[in-house]
Amino acid sequence: MMIAKKFFVFLLILAGLGNISVAQKSPLRVLIVDGQNNHEQWPKITAMMKYDLEQTKKFTVDIQRTRYTWQGDKWAAQYPVKGGPETQPLKEPKMDSAFHPKFANYDVVICNFGWNAAPWSAAAQQDFEKFMKNGGGLVVIHAANNSFPKWPAYNQMIGLGGWGDRTEKDGPYVYYDQNNKLIRDTQPGKAGSHGAQAEFVITVRDSKHPITKGMPEKWLHSKDELYDRLRGPAENMQILATAFSPKTNNGTDRNEPMLLTVQYGKGRIFHMALGHADYSVECVGFITCLQRGTQWAATGKVDIPIPKDFPTEDKVSQRKFDQ
Repeated sequence: MMIAKKFFVFLLILAGLGNISVAQKSPLRVLIVDGQNNHEQWPKITAMMKYDLEQTKKFTVDIQRTRYTWQGDKWAAQYPVKGGPETQPLKEPKMDSAFHPKFANYDVVICNFGWNAAPWSAAAQQDFEKFMKNGGGLVVIHAANNSFPKWPAYNQMIGLGGWGDRTEKDGPYVYYDQNNKLIRDTQPGKAGSHGAQAEFVITVRDSKHPITKGMPEKWLHSKDELYDRLRGPAENMQILATAFSPKTNNGTDRNEPMLLTVQYGKGRIFHMALGHADYSVECVGFITCLQRGTQWAATGKVDIPIPKDFPTEDKVSQRKFDQ
């Protein structure tokens, strides 16, 4: 009888140790890559995303910046990368041969750059492709879907892209029509456009996915560019949410993808077309999608809750960034 009691106590101790190990599990390791970007506020947006991720206590975030940058240096000076290279303004992309992060040191990479992003070296590209094929995570933010049109693997990872001379050669337009039918449109045409910035309603198309589960079916996103006419390989891709792009604002009268996921090898990609400026990134909808999408890309699971201040269909919700 005494032996049975001691064994029971031993099991309780083991259970307690198990709980401790879960509670002390290390945060997910995140690398934000930024640099050349045709959006002036890119360094500030990188700082905002780092803050919003680390506020959850589930992530630690490093930043690596390509040496050659767009003319957004007032923000780069205000939100510098510690230990990063000096920047200089360039109007044309130029390869930073020294840029070669150790992707394998991270669980997930976030790309925050634009159509004029500094090209990566062949070695950096190969290492990133290996990282993704082996199960790494990737989060693509807004203008990062404009980047690297001549890098086949990157285009497969992002699923859909815009600008950068993308046309029907790169894949179909993908959208929901006004009858809510998913369309893969192979007609000729350039990729990427948007009307004037405005608030717009996000419609969740897959409410069972871990990223969008628990979100209202419709929620109002703060002022932003609504990307439309995106096209690309669109392989192993799932659209999570869309927004209607009205012709009255130089749009398409189609429901355009705003949130999507892609599988690349064993790797998971979360692609969010939102995030033009600081007021766009202050949207609680954006913040929540960033946090949950980053966790999913890294692990395939999400336990970050939908916050009480999440936007509704007719009311924007923002958290001002005053850091």
